[in-house]
Amino acid sequence: MFMNYMQVPTAFLGFNRYTVTVRLPQAGGLYPGGNVTYRGVEVGRVHAVRLSDSAAEAVLQLDSGVRIPADLRAEVHSVSAVGEQYVELLPNTGDGPSLKDGDVIPEDRTYVPPNLNALLRATNRGLTVIPRENLATVVDQGNIAVAGLGPELSRLVSGTSKLATDARKNLDALVTVIDDSKPILDSQTQSADAVQTWAARLAAITSQLNDNDPAVAGLLQTGGPTVDEIRQLLDRLNPTLQVVAANLVSVGEVGVTYRDNLEALLVELPQGAANIQGTTVANRHTKQDYIGSYLSFNLNLNLPPPCTTGFLPVQQQRAASHVDYPPPPAGDIYCRIPQDSVFNVRGARNLPCETRPGKRAPTVKMCESDETYVPLNDGFNWKGDPNATYTGQGIPQFRPGEEPAGQAAPPSPPGPQPPPMAALAYDPPTGMYVGPDGRMYSQSDLGRGPTKEQTWQSMLIPPTQK
Repeated sequence: MFMNYMQVPTAFLGFNRYTVTVRLPQAGGLYPGGNVTYRGVEVGRVHAVRLSDSAAEAVLQLDSGVRIPADLRAEVHSVSAVGEQYVELLPNTGDGPSLKDGDVIPEDRTYVPPNLNALLRATNRGLTVIPRENLATVVDQGNIAVAGLGPELSRLVSGTSKLATDARKNLDALVTVIDDSKPILDSQTQSADAVQTWAARLAAITSQLNDNDPAVAGLLQTGGPTVDEIRQLLDRLNPTLQVVAANLVSVGEVGVTYRDNLEALLVELPQGAANIQGTTVANRHTKQDYIGSYLSFNLNLNLPPPCTTGFLPVQQQRAASHVDYPPPPAGDIYCRIPQDSVFNVRGARNLPCETRPGKRAPTVKMCESDETYVPLNDGFNWKGDPNATYTGQGIPQFRPGEEPAGQAAPPSPPGPQPPPMAALAYDPPTGMYVGPDGRMYSQSDLGRGPTKEQTWQSMLIPPTQK
């Protein structure tokens, strides 16, 4: 019984024990005979504490009947502030191999608490620095600050405890939030300059709102009735508003396409208005007694001559005196002379293509395609059949794939063709006329002049019936 009480077989003979060495940065007050615990249960004793070349070593004798995982940490703890030290074995996992005789726990898997004496000396030194009268003042002010706050402090402690309990129940979610917060914090760090710029601009906006506080207050007061009026207006326009909005989309697309032209129009409109005003007040600040426009009787009739190339022949033209409105013929009818001609320079053939800079064409489809403009014949005369020409170009001009059935341009007829015929305006008194090429010619023997000079009164008298 004496040998069993003194643990002679275990302590002196090593029965049912195996030895493990723990390397520590310092002994930390550990002594031979100290307890060794695993999960709070005593499993051995500290056999010896010795020095090595670079650390302190504690030799542990552990109970061979208890399986202890080899993946663990060895920490030196104290029973109380002034109590004895012991070694606590804390496993990282319950799997893997177990400790065996002769194993060594490295220093990076150990922990030694700070020196209690040094801690007490530092605390004492810090307290001696504080003047006693100031310490008394702090205690008194602390009493005043928390006096009567017992229920509130109790609720704060209770709420904190409940918060800690709920956090414990949702530990996995909190750990996930903490782990996933790094990318968010990194993005905030990387965008620090943008955040500062945004904060500065927000400060500028708020300062302006502060400076214009009366106007903002007036807007808030009158904004409600205004919004109500707008709502009532939208209710009244509800049946047609969708149609108007859809049409505005189309108008907006056209406006975007012709943006440059609209800008040029807005730039040139003031000068155009000034020119019109200049013509209507031509005699202002002069010796003339009336104010009006400049008048000129130089009508320049037929200079330049009108363009007839590309239009329907006279036999197919509709009389201008008719007041009906028949449907327009299919196809495109426009002046089809060369683009560099000096006549009708503003004709459809010279319209600029908005989406193809540098290109001019009479239609949008020709602008969008790779097709180029080709004038009719040599570009000056009406030639051939009213529905086709010698070059195979039809009048009106149909776009590819749009020729009506039976109206496609016939192929060029073989052999020489008769010379073209054209009707020109001739002035018998002067013998002047404009040729098909646009030039002025003079020939006095093409027609007989009037038998006598006519006056404007005779032009108003109907001719005598014979």
